[in-house]
Amino acid sequence: MTQGAGQGPVVRTATLRDFRVPPYAQVPVQSQVPAHPQLPAHSQLPPQEHPASTPPEQPTRQSPESPESAHPGNAVPEGEAPDGYTPTARDLPVIGRGGPGDTVQVQVTPDEAPTPEGLGPLYVVGDVHGYLDELVEALAEQGLIDADGHWAAGHARLWFLGDFTDRGPDGIGVIDLVMRLSAEAAAAGGYCKALMGNHELLLLGAKRFGDTPVNSGAGTATFQAAWLLNGGQKTDMDRLQDVHLQWMARLDAVIEEDEHLLMHSDTTAYLEYGDTLEDVNDTVHAILTRNDADECWDLFRKFTKRFAFRDDAGPQAVRELLSTYGGRRVVHGHSPIPYLLGEVGTEDGEDGARPVVEGPHVYADGLAIAMDGGVTMAGKLLVVQLPLPN
Repeated sequence: MTQGAGQGPVVRTATLRDFRVPPYAQVPVQSQVPAHPQLPAHSQLPPQEHPASTPPEQPTRQSPESPESAHPGNAVPEGEAPDGYTPTARDLPVIGRGGPGDTVQVQVTPDEAPTPEGLGPLYVVGDVHGYLDELVEALAEQGLIDADGHWAAGHARLWFLGDFTDRGPDGIGVIDLVMRLSAEAAAAGGYCKALMGNHELLLLGAKRFGDTPVNSGAGTATFQAAWLLNGGQKTDMDRLQDVHLQWMARLDAVIEEDEHLLMHSDTTAYLEYGDTLEDVNDTVHAILTRNDADECWDLFRKFTKRFAFRDDAGPQAVRELLSTYGGRRVVHGHSPIPYLLGEVGTEDGEDGARPVVEGPHVYADGLAIAMDGGVTMAGKLLVVQLPLPN
């Protein structure tokens, strides 16, 4: 193991709350393939809607087949995966059902806390993993974006729970879309924000450290190898730019919103990084700023842990997080619902199962809400308004 979190002075770095979205993310990148048939071409935001003092507009790439075509975030139409897209196989263990400690779906009473004055409804998005077309469809179904892929939800608040890339065909397109929507939402009086997932840490590590050996606790490993084994896509790495790296490195790890404690991973490892939300986020940012490969690997591995809320001790684990950081219920991604329930043997559903996911999974005595609908295993990409109805 490497040096623990919290060693040395913690320097507050810019976070998503105060990070100005650059013009690159405000100007949709032209697709290199024909546009999605249901999403007509669109132009960049009018100048008056951009944050002040932004640099000149960046040129966009255009498709030789369709110069006028565009798609939110440069998606790839269904059935036309880009060159180098490699669906991967995982070797995660089979989670059996029917034994002690299995999760149970429960009814949830809606939260009674009113929406903060001047703010709109709260929405959360589970793991996207590069499935941009599915994301666009899910956001449109909730009325958060219009037919052109622009923010259409006014004062609404939208939180992504992390894991934007890997496994799916267009992770960079997903990041581009989220960055652009954050600017459009802010101009409309709402906001679109995101949390850091373990795959953001993995992609950052693969880019920064490549094949540099790290101490994995079970021998020598590298970020590059781990990234490839976990669905890393060459097309994403080829298109990765400094603005994407800066954006990912500044994401917070955990926040509280309307008494919902939002985090990516269903783990208590966050408690190792601070006793307050600000401490956790500051410590994570400080680790990434120090740029030590072993320390970053340790952070990645801890945020990759899962199932802390699943078994008999799960409710107490959730209560420990809530008592430390606040909130009445944890909302997380990371563990796909079909995998969490043991409905498929691996995270990609390699046993041929076709999981049915209708919505979030509520468990741990109603204290935890799982939001990863298993889009990587033919499940569902979840975009849900909180609080949950009965």
